Amino acid sequence: MKKKLGLLFFIVLSIVFVISACGEQSQEDVAGKLESKLESMKGYKANAEMTMNTGQEDQTYQINIWHKKQDLYRVELSNDQDEKGRQIILKNEDGVFVLSPDLNKSFKFQKEWPENGSQPYLYQSLVNDILKDTEAEFEIGENHYVFETKTNYQSNNNLPYQEVYFDKKDYTPVMVKVLDKDRNALVEVKFSEFNTDPDFEDDDFTMDKNMPDKESDATVSSEGGNEDEPFTIVYPQDAKGSELTEETQVETEKGQRVIMTFAGEKNFTLVEEKQDVAPAMTSAEKVDGEIVNLGHSIGALSGNTIEWTNNGMSFVLASDELTREELIEVAQSVQGKEAK
Repeated sequence: MKKKLGLLFFIVLSIVFVISACGEQSQEDVAGKLESKLESMKGYKANAEMTMNTGQEDQTYQINIWHKKQDLYRVELSNDQDEKGRQIILKNEDGVFVLSPDLNKSFKFQKEWPENGSQPYLYQSLVNDILKDTEAEFEIGENHYVFETKTNYQSNNNLPYQEVYFDKKDYTPVMVKVLDKDRNALVEVKFSEFNTDPDFEDDDFTMDKNMPDKESDATVSSEGGNEDEPFTIVYPQDAKGSELTEETQVETEKGQRVIMTFAGEKNFTLVEEKQDVAPAMTSAEKVDGEIVNLGHSIGALSGNTIEWTNNGMSFVLASDELTREELIEVAQSVQGKEAK
């Protein structure tokens, strides 16, 4: 009798184990469903908060992401600490643009973005990183499927990994942690909304709608310029062993400009400009380079030069001696302030 009961208990446990195992998705199952969802969607609208601690102080962005198949994107980033720092990454039939609407400034890039690197706030980039990484790790949590994959940040080799959390019910992204070599999270994206059945207007991805020409008279003060505000010079906290050797202030027709020369281990020049009047809107400045996230803003990297806008000011950093990564690191560190 005892043998029969023992055998029956073993059979029951085996059945429970099989049923339990069948209820869980494998890594291949989940990856396949992510790929299927990506292919079946006509697009999406999402809201997220991105926190970055890659610079001297944490920066938090509110991100509004729109994607319409096949190749239309609109990513709006706003920084709570910078009321004039709203930026838009826009991709349409004419190219890829980084827009600073409050400064009437725009850059135009070649069309490789976003395929040319990892983008932690784009669903298709996260899924593609998972599908391409044959060594991706996989865990099943109570509410999430979690992947750890390699990343492809061409402008930052210090962020080689990412953890991606997907909702177990609908396979939408919940959170992304971008990790350094020691698995410390330096960038964190939390999604608060993800709509896979969105409506779009015909002109949602046009320059005219996203970069309206507010300039009717070049002498009128812009929304991003205020003559009463002090000109705040911002210094790099990471000068790569160099020191400020010369600082020249110049008055221009549209505002104030400061030219700083740094000399030492690596020589470079930093130009900062505050515009008190809005520039007339012209065609976007073409950049033979790439989009880089500097933590405090989105920059345009071309050769030995990075340009960006932040807090109502324009910046240009140039050097023949800084490496590509050093150029980015110096630009990321331009946060120390001193009012003039």
